Amino acid sequence: MFNKTLVAATAVATMSAAAAFAENPMVGGAPMYADKNIVENAVNSADHETLVAAVKAAGLVDTLSSEGPFTVFAPTDAAFDKLPAETLEALMQPAYKDKLTEILTCHVVSADAMSTAIKGMVDDDGGMHIVPTVGGCELEARYQGDNIMLTDQRGQTINVTIADVDQSNGVIHVVDTVILPGEG
Repeated sequence: MFNKTLVAATAVATMSAAAAFAENPMVGGAPMYADKNIVENAVNSADHETLVAAVKAAGLVDTLSSEGPFTVFAPTDAAFDKLPAETLEALMQPAYKDKLTEILTCHVVSADAMSTAIKGMVDDDGGMHIVPTVGGCELEARYQGDNIMLTDQRGQTINVTIADVDQSNGVIHVVDTVILPGEG
């Protein structure tokens, strides 16, 4: 009797873990788990090493590990590579922590917004929805088919390349460009 109960419990746990994994896409070659927070998942993505280093340099680990909810538009290493190398090096220095924090928090929204919710807001607003970020940036959200695009205050188009990576404290949408605040 005990063995049957143990086997049944193991099967249920395995199916539950598989179901949790199946709901989320792989990111940077790593599984993303809905029961882990944004930071716990991001550190495992080979495509987000620069983002993780920047979050640490800006002192945002505790914030993005907290309850949330957060929507994070997570730029890949390739997105950071689009910045001039000297700019990225400077931003990672303690003297530029405030600027780095401003840039990173322009990637964060104080809500749990899956792609269907974003598309719904875009539809409700007639084809474009303003998304206010924690960092004070305003992003213009649009979509075409299944593709969500954002425009930052510098006019850059940011494409969501992997949407709806569910987290215990929100959602990650992987993006191909670093969002920058307006100049001034």
